[in-house]
Amino acid sequence: MKLVASQQKLPDSDKVTVNVGLVDLAQLDLLVDEGFYSNRTDFVRTAIRNLLQVHAETIRQTIVRKRYVMGMHRYSRRELEQVVASGQQLDIQVLGLAVIEDDVDAELARAAIASVQVLGAFVAPPAAREALADRIHT
Repeated sequence: MKLVASQQKLPDSDKVTVNVGLVDLAQLDLLVDEGFYSNRTDFVRTAIRNLLQVHAETIRQTIVRKRYVMGMHRYSRRELEQVVASGQQLDIQVLGLAVIEDDVDAELARAAIASVQVLGAFVAPPAAREALADRIHT
């Protein structure tokens, strides 16, 4: 999970470094040179999308089984106050981007959120993120 300071622009992608064998890299470069892909990044993104498509059913079943929210979910002060008022706590499970709004303070975050598991990026005010440190599972 990537932690992002709340004042930063929300990420829509993240950088990944991959070590590739020289023979594989040479073949990749050959395909780029022949015009099949515009560059190495285009090749890697296409390969990732194709493999995700191959595993789409497994991903779907896991999302359902583990009850992940897929995509982006924002947790507002109002929503968290309603959770606390109802005597509940949230187990945040997001596949993508989870955002706790800037007006959520540490006290409200601890009262409203039991656990955080995000596969992707988690954006929260520094005080709220610090208050939840023992509840964030990577």
